[in-house]
Amino acid sequence: MVRANLYETFIDSVNEIGQDKYVKKLTTLAYFKLFLHAELQGRDGLRDIANDVLCRDIQREFGLPSISAAQLSRKHNQADPALLSYKAWNLRFLFPLAAWPSFSWSC
Repeated sequence: MVRANLYETFIDSVNEIGQDKYVKKLTTLAYFKLFLHAELQGRDGLRDIANDVLCRDIQREFGLPSISAAQLSRKHNQADPALLSYKAWNLRFLFPLAAWPSFSWSC
């Protein structure tokens, strides 16, 4: 129940400020999850993160067929820092480490 409410709150906040208006590929939620994954995996840069998306398991998990370092950079520049920093603390409940398949992804 708590997870559903936090997820809905995050999505409502994204919609309220129009964060994903006209977005076709890299939604704010997928962006946030991707950067959480990158942090957990200790990735050094945008190219490393973009290379992770080449893995089919990650593509399926995040709903991204592919992504480039340039696309990640643009999204990073467009993301509302207040939304991400405020929600980051609460979103840790949405994505507990034990529930992430990152430990079993074979790329």
